[in-house]
Amino acid sequence: MLALLSRLRGIPDCLLCNGAGDGSLPICHACENELPWLGAHCDICAVPLPERGLVCGQCLRRPPAFARVEAPWRYGFPVDGLITRFKHQARWPLGRLLADLLAQHLQHAYSEGLPKPDLLVPVPLSRKRLRERSFNQAEMLSGWLAHSLNLAHDTRWLLRPQDTAHQQDLDAVARQRNLRRAFALSSRAQVQGRHLALVDDVLTTGATAEAIARLLRKAGAERVDIYCLARTPKPGEH
Repeated sequence: MLALLSRLRGIPDCLLCNGAGDGSLPICHACENELPWLGAHCDICAVPLPERGLVCGQCLRRPPAFARVEAPWRYGFPVDGLITRFKHQARWPLGRLLADLLAQHLQHAYSEGLPKPDLLVPVPLSRKRLRERSFNQAEMLSGWLAHSLNLAHDTRWLLRPQDTAHQQDLDAVARQRNLRRAFALSSRAQVQGRHLALVDDVLTTGATAEAIARLLRKAGAERVDIYCLARTPKPGEH
């Protein structure tokens, strides 16, 4: 009965529990509250930490090329499953829901002083990987964020000319080695002096983000931030 009343009022049902919705997005408040919100994390790379306002040891020892990572969730249940279904099963409504919630997170961050970027750029896929999957989930996320946040985005600035091994199959050292010369800038890219935000689904070791941020900074970008749905904890932590 509640679900029927919600539909009559134009409120979408919750995509997680199929129950009656209670807001403009297809997720009920109960399910939204149960998502693995990130909480305390490193002020630079967003890796989960015991207390707020700290910078992790890795970022202190070797500051990354990017300025800040913004992610609303830990990579854990049920967000991990939602991302997998969006990414590997083309469940686009789930991706759109996650993008809209990320947009809300970013709007709050902007109100708290996070500078808005000039442009969003998604992490590119190689041509082979794009043919296999038929879509780039980072590109879709970037487009949805650009629309929600009234930001520009460009899907053709970054290129991935080499088809490298899957990052999730490698350890941290192998990930860095795997990404050497994996990315390039197109001739149309106008990076000089720009504040850019790189969009991806999950940040794990940060090797992809670091490789692209270093490329953009070397080309003259003033600042590079990372926007993603979820951040994994350090190995062995939950």
